[in-house]
Amino acid sequence: MRAPRQVCDRCRRPVSACWCTNLTSIPSATRIVFLQHPRERRRAVGTCRMAHLCLPNSELHEGVRLDEHPRVAELAALGAAVLFPGGDAVDPLALPGGPPRHLIVLDGTWIEARKLLARSERLRALPRIGFTPAEPGRYRIRREPKPHCLSTIEAVVEVLGRLEGDGDRFRPLLRVFDDMVETQLRHATGAPVPYRRRNAGISPAVAVRTELAAIWDRLVLVHGEANAQPQDVERRGLAELVHLVAIRPATGERFVTVLAPRHPLSRVAPRHLELPEAAFLGGETVAAMMQRWDAFRRPDDVLGTWGRYTIELLRAEGDPATPFVDVKARTARAFGNATGGSDAAAATLGTAIPPPWTDGRAGLRIAALEAVVRGLVAS
Repeated sequence: MRAPRQVCDRCRRPVSACWCTNLTSIPSATRIVFLQHPRERRRAVGTCRMAHLCLPNSELHEGVRLDEHPRVAELAALGAAVLFPGGDAVDPLALPGGPPRHLIVLDGTWIEARKLLARSERLRALPRIGFTPAEPGRYRIRREPKPHCLSTIEAVVEVLGRLEGDGDRFRPLLRVFDDMVETQLRHATGAPVPYRRRNAGISPAVAVRTELAAIWDRLVLVHGEANAQPQDVERRGLAELVHLVAIRPATGERFVTVLAPRHPLSRVAPRHLELPEAAFLGGETVAAMMQRWDAFRRPDDVLGTWGRYTIELLRAEGDPATPFVDVKARTARAFGNATGGSDAAAATLGTAIPPPWTDGRAGLRIAALEAVVRGLVAS
């Protein structure tokens, strides 16, 4: 029996991956209140606790039903603001009455954070802050869906700089973040970070091929489909995983599940996902699926996805923070520009897409994804 891994009591990371020595304490006039989705606490690459430990004028709370949390009621009475883009969010310095003394930061995946906001009347009633980042995010291990989406610590660093008129004072907080990203990439790939290989004179295409070849025996390609999102921006976080397919290209092992919807099935879902309505209504429970998924995965697996939407759907259902590679981003890096969808990328690579081995639109997507990955490795 293996001895249990030693875990740092402060950062809650394995001692071998502890980042506490890089923490920098910086005071702020603004009190930051982190409201964290409970699932985010278990994710190895989260940055909320990192930011909290760096900011002495901060506090961290967990919960899902935030309107029942006494601290949320206090913050509403104090006139706090919420950091979250979209809707009626305004620039940090454009709030009526000036910068807030208390700033609420929602922490979780984007799906989880939207759910926290959508389910809290108190938070939705507070003024909301948003901004366009001064530079792209550096979160290479959790690719964000849009340019204005940053990791929690990056967003806090930028918003504090704007609120307190000193953009450079809080930037040292990012040292621990950058170190964590580099460490995670090395552990995920088992090879030097591709960005560093470029500096050594290796072409992007070779760097991508080398990275994928290094994890080939541990790679699991996965594609997920969701119950169609409502058009209401405030309810987009209610998207839920209903179809998941995966294949281990090194061995050909496959995984398929159709999940029973937890919310009403969208009337367009059967048509868009190319499966009959009865398949969803008679689908698996999330608990049963996760039990099979945990048995299918191995401890050192790396997931390969086209974009990060599948990862967001999986993590919203409780999947742990398994390392992953964004094949879409790797393809764009190899070619120097975006190639469109996975089927178009396969055509660019000259790799034939095999016949789908499972039903639905997900069957077509996973077949195209496998063709792209094999093309990248063989190129």
